[in-house]
Amino acid sequence: MRQEPAPLTRHLRVRQERGHTVLEFRGEIDLAAAAEITPHLDRETDRPAARVVIDLSGIEFFDCSGLRLLYRARTRVLDRRGYLLLVCSHPLTLRVLRITGLSRVLPPQPTLDAALERPEATSRP
Repeated sequence: MRQEPAPLTRHLRVRQERGHTVLEFRGEIDLAAAAEITPHLDRETDRPAARVVIDLSGIEFFDCSGLRLLYRARTRVLDRRGYLLLVCSHPLTLRVLRITGLSRVLPPQPTLDAALERPEATSRP
């Protein structure tokens, strides 16, 4: 039986999955949640050639603070020659990602399994 790790904050759980660091956002991702998440996000995206997945499956609300977190993570990971994958299937959040253009540079996958099956997920960094 697989045991889930304890959340780092009320809005974030971090775990390892198939050689990737999965940052699972939870609940309402707003300014207060972003302030809690940022130090942990920065730690996980500071590694050279990091393989990071941000999973938005557990969110209930997502505002521009969440968009800033995604953009920050993407920039930090790419600057260190890693890659970032995104999991999102929530219709309103997908709409926000499309309207802002973030979905073009960070295409969302419907499930964690779908993200981890992408070619960049299986290649060595």
